[in-house]
Amino acid sequence: MLTEFPVIHTNVWDAIWGVPVVLVVVLFIKWLFKLSPAWLSTVATVVALAMSIFISHPKNLSAGIFMGFFYSGAAMGIIYSTKQSFHAYRKR
Repeated sequence: MLTEFPVIHTNVWDAIWGVPVVLVVVLFIKWLFKLSPAWLSTVATVVALAMSIFISHPKNLSAGIFMGFFYSGAAMGIIYSTKQSFHAYRKR
């Protein structure tokens, strides 16, 4: 029975490279395939989960899933907050 939270050890990949790499890959896919904004979060989640499970945390599935959702949420937060800040600046 799963009654304990998983122990997740972060590493240099998590601290420095995880979110920026997901951000760049998502923006590249958006530019390459001309995706609508409605698909950005789905693409970010798929990319982040794949990178986290297979590259960052290959031996720990629960940590890979958790950090994958963290990467995608952080990358989408950067995209949407930058967009809203730009719109607020232009409106002013």
